[in-house]
Amino acid sequence: MARPPKEPDDLLRGTLDALILKTLSWGPQHGYGVARWIKQTSGDALVVEDRALYLALHRLEDRGLVESDWGLSENNRRARFYQLTSLGRAELRAEAKRLARYADGLFRVLNASSWETP
Repeated sequence: MARPPKEPDDLLRGTLDALILKTLSWGPQHGYGVARWIKQTSGDALVVEDRALYLALHRLEDRGLVESDWGLSENNRRARFYQLTSLGRAELRAEAKRLARYADGLFRVLNASSWETP
């Protein structure tokens, strides 16, 4: 029996923290705004579920990578806004390098045209 294709959130789990940090590198944002930016910027390929997003935001806050404060959203609703700390910016730089190296290796394997190693 064939296994169903993986859902985008299965692929997203290992990179969610880096995606959130990148989103916040543009400035403070509330959770819905973070999820919306990731979805739109990825061309709807990456969809972050609410539970996973807020667990990640709280984890990042516990690690000192983001900090939060209450404010008003675009529609005048009270919302918690998250922003990067200096530690978060450093983590984003390190994670971006690690993920770029990983993605490069992944694409090399997936695009290999023969069994021979380079």
